[in-house]
Amino acid sequence: MQFLAGRPEGGTLSAIARAAEAPKSSVIGLLAGMVASGHLTRDDSAVYRLGPNMFSLAAQVIGSMRLPILLMPVLDRLMRETGETALAGYLAPDADVLVYVAKVESTNPVRYTVPVGEHRELYSTAMGKLLLAYMDVPRRRAYLDGHELHAYTQRTITSPARMQKELQHIREQGLSETLDERVVGASALAAPVIGRDGRLLIGLGIAGPTERMRASRGEHARTLMREAQSLSKLIAHTPQDLREAWRA
Repeated sequence: MQFLAGRPEGGTLSAIARAAEAPKSSVIGLLAGMVASGHLTRDDSAVYRLGPNMFSLAAQVIGSMRLPILLMPVLDRLMRETGETALAGYLAPDADVLVYVAKVESTNPVRYTVPVGEHRELYSTAMGKLLLAYMDVPRRRAYLDGHELHAYTQRTITSPARMQKELQHIREQGLSETLDERVVGASALAAPVIGRDGRLLIGLGIAGPTERMRASRGEHARTLMREAQSLSKLIAHTPQDLREAWRA
């Protein structure tokens, strides 16, 4: 599927068969099976493109192999400089949820922890609100219209109108924050890693006990935003196929 991976506009049966150096009669059955499984899509013009399950598979591979190569040094620095757990997350390809893809836990006995691969809702976490803020406008509007904003704590934002203002503020500041919004006593900051096209690739975050996070909020925010900007530049100079895979 390398042929389609490099062509967002897709390809016809004939083009794919030529690229594979195989007869169309041999290729068409394989394509039909991949369309049925969701790894490819086929539109009314008989053009094939990579499907959602292919991106999900790519995300799993990247998460288990390539992402840590780039992320772990950054997360390790974040943890050492802030003393708090450092996290990376992205928007799931097949649902409006946050997925944590990498972490370096604080060495402090009292620390924030979350399993890699854990799914969390978007509206009550710093990382989730960051992803929601940078989401395409129609998708964000549909999310806020279609999701009940359940109150996990007294500080959880449950008003869609207030959430819209919060998301606008996040975009303006380039920083997302929670203070006891999902769990009393736990707070977090998150900053965007942006591609050359201005789209969000992933989020970087730090999380820890509210008392410590509040006391060092300004310093932690500067450190986090600096690392997110540095990682954005690093990814901008990685091969195109890797940059695209980060969006999966």
